[in-house]
Amino acid sequence: MRGMRTRTLMRLTGTVSSGLGRAHVFMAQDHYQEQFKLILGDVAWPGTLNVQVNGDDLVAYVALRHLSGVDTLDIDEEIKVRTTDIDVSGIEKNRIRGFLREGRSFGGATAFDATIEVEGKAALPCAILIPDLTRHVDVVEVIAIDFLRDTLNVSDGDVVSLNLN
Repeated sequence: MRGMRTRTLMRLTGTVSSGLGRAHVFMAQDHYQEQFKLILGDVAWPGTLNVQVNGDDLVAYVALRHLSGVDTLDIDEEIKVRTTDIDVSGIEKNRIRGFLREGRSFGGATAFDATIEVEGKAALPCAILIPDLTRHVDVVEVIAIDFLRDTLNVSDGDVVSLNLN
């Protein structure tokens, strides 16, 4: 929760990438926004910033996915094995409940309190959001109060770091 940050428990570094442009459909839902307020302290910008990870950062992210209860079935076996060396025991997860609206299912997710930073700029509060159903294996979805592309002045290919606290 906001204001409760202590030391960094995990750091993920990756590059900003464009998504499918569909996150706003989910992010704009009042049911989700009420839950995001509890994590971020206010409503979230109705979209996500995608951060692509690889190498050791991908291994750490897959360990985080496992902590959230999301299986990564099609990931390389070596990465699966390496995730067992990642200590995620101190990382607090926040459950985002799904819901049904007009016969349409909106799935749940897990959010992790974090900060995001670009070299030379102050870190901003955010959360890593791992939907229960996602095609992304190597892409971290980041939510925040601010429109992060503008606030951080980042574009596709720029490097950012996410610190889980």
